[in-house]
Amino acid sequence: SDQLEVGDTVLAIGNPYGLTRTVTAGIVSAKERRAQSQMGGFQEFLQTDAAMNPGNSGGPLVNLRGENVGINSAIYGEAYRGISFAIPSRVAQHVYEQIRQNGQARHGWLGVQMGDVDDETAQSRGMEDPRGALVLSVLPGSPAELAGIQPGDIILTWDGKPLENSAALGVTVARTPVGSNVTVELLRGREQKQITVRVGQRPM
Repeated sequence: SDQLEVGDTVLAIGNPYGLTRTVTAGIVSAKERRAQSQMGGFQEFLQTDAAMNPGNSGGPLVNLRGENVGINSAIYGEAYRGISFAIPSRVAQHVYEQIRQNGQARHGWLGVQMGDVDDETAQSRGMEDPRGALVLSVLPGSPAELAGIQPGDIILTWDGKPLENSAALGVTVARTPVGSNVTVELLRGREQKQITVRVGQRPM
């Protein structure tokens, strides 16, 4: 899935409404869509306009070479509207390796409730533009609390990588191996700080 480009043709295979071996075609509309998954935490998705309906979930999304690039997962709303989502094959492969090695998928965990930084908050903190993830609350005993992260902090970078918004932080943390020590840059008030976080395992 890493080789996909926006505009590439893809085929969604599944059994919508019990109609077996149905194939629909579309293009990759966007990559790295970030949304909250039904299992909690943030998940990365491919967006496509290939038609998907109930019964498509779990089926493959393939390119024109027949290579599996994703797992059909969801649609926007209750009926197909030209917006469908698939889990990238890279993410699925990572989960498979985790289950094979550990008996379960292990996702990195920080332990904060977060939101996006709006224009007003950015201006009050002396930021040139809204970016990063605003910490709304910190769970007791979480990796965030142990590292000294506080409500009101704005997390700007994770392991040296700038963060666009809270969804970007959620996906990035989930990808980080459990037990890793990560350098985090944050804004507390108008003062920039650098701390180290030891990544925990997301509770089931």
